[in-house]
Amino acid sequence: MKYYYTKILTVSAVILSILLIVLGIILGQFFHLFGKNVDATIQQTYWVYLLFTLVLVFVVMMFVMTKILQQYVQPFDHFTGVVHQLARGNYLVRAHNEDSKINHQLTNSINQVAQKLQGNSALRAMEQERLNTLVSSIGSSLLMFGRQGAVNLVNRVFEETFQRNGEELMGKTFKDIGLPSDIEKEIETIFLTEEVRTFQSQVVLTEGVCHLDVYGAPVIGENGNWLGIVIIMHDITELVHLEQIRKDFVANVSHELKTPVTSIKGFSEMLLDGAVEDPVIRRDFLEIMYKESNRLQLLIEDLLRLSSMERGSFEITRKPVDVMEVVEQSIKIVQKKVQEKEMRIDLHMPEQLIILADHDRLVQVMVNLLNNAIAYSQEKTIVTVSVEEIDEYVEISVRDQGIGIMPSELPRLFERFYRVDRARSRESGGTGLGLAIVKHIAEAHHGTVTVDSEVGVGTVFRIQLPTHEQL
Repeated sequence: MKYYYTKILTVSAVILSILLIVLGIILGQFFHLFGKNVDATIQQTYWVYLLFTLVLVFVVMMFVMTKILQQYVQPFDHFTGVVHQLARGNYLVRAHNEDSKINHQLTNSINQVAQKLQGNSALRAMEQERLNTLVSSIGSSLLMFGRQGAVNLVNRVFEETFQRNGEELMGKTFKDIGLPSDIEKEIETIFLTEEVRTFQSQVVLTEGVCHLDVYGAPVIGENGNWLGIVIIMHDITELVHLEQIRKDFVANVSHELKTPVTSIKGFSEMLLDGAVEDPVIRRDFLEIMYKESNRLQLLIEDLLRLSSMERGSFEITRKPVDVMEVVEQSIKIVQKKVQEKEMRIDLHMPEQLIILADHDRLVQVMVNLLNNAIAYSQEKTIVTVSVEEIDEYVEISVRDQGIGIMPSELPRLFERFYRVDRARSRESGGTGLGLAIVKHIAEAHHGTVTVDSEVGVGTVFRIQLPTHEQL
């Protein structure tokens, strides 16, 4: 940049030219002072020497002026350019070190300023990157609104949860970004009261209902200036679901324990009061009490077993097991129930298939599945058990011709105490924990359990277990 240097040099050339022209005019009038009849040749020679001298003086003076300006003015043009670059945000630019002591001090001062600005810029960039990383890494949706209610910060979780584009939301007010009405009202309340607010909200999204725990607070600057508000929305859908499961579990356990205890207590009181004299009726009462006590014992054992599985404190002892022998032993255990309902169990399996598994646990799985199939099937129907090897897994399927299960009930089928038909399950002596136990045992073997069902046609449970132990 040569703004000052060029301008001063141009002005100096103009002034010098004017002075030399005036000087030439004055010197040209000397002939009239010494005489009027001066030879024309002498006058012409005089004018040539005068013109040459003036031109020479102009050149010499401009050369001297140029050197002076280069020494004292041109560095200021350089410094001005550096300052302009710093003002535009180019903190990498530096001033050149000149020979002059004054210029050297000025150069060092400008470079020190540039270095500090560069350091501050790098620090701000690093802090901004940290802030962006922190905001993006927060597992909750985050919104920040300015003093006028316009969005000025959105994180990635909010964009993913609400299917919004953060850049499109910038500058819009909280009433224009599609938030639920209750959240909008709370945000408006925070703007009016400038107080911290916490509340819960439900949002209907494409994947279902999302439960949110919302925290809103005003943002106060270092000088006490009110800058806006921040809204943090934490997804508590899973917590709400777990809380509902806990409540259902407590209610179901209370109900399942209350029913047999009430029966045992009622019949025992009648027997103790001597109200039943008939031996046959008394025996019926005792049989009911015995049956209910067995049911209570089964429930407690299943609860303890399931609790042990969920804590991970039970162990799977893997040994070579013949799947055919497991199936046949399980069928013998439920054979009495099969005969009572005049049902038949068909087998489709090879003569022998060895896998590494826990024999007793597999028998427990098969008994639970067979009892389930028998309980929900009509009399004189068929239960089909199939075993086949698929790649590195063995698949065991139990298919019944029962009442079937609604598609809406399938996701909850493996929850504790969940029953498709409570009356039928209770009549069969089930505790409602069988399928939950089946799932835990299958997963402990690094396997899976799935179910397909059609109402009025039947249900099929499939268990896939690895043929070799997989860690």
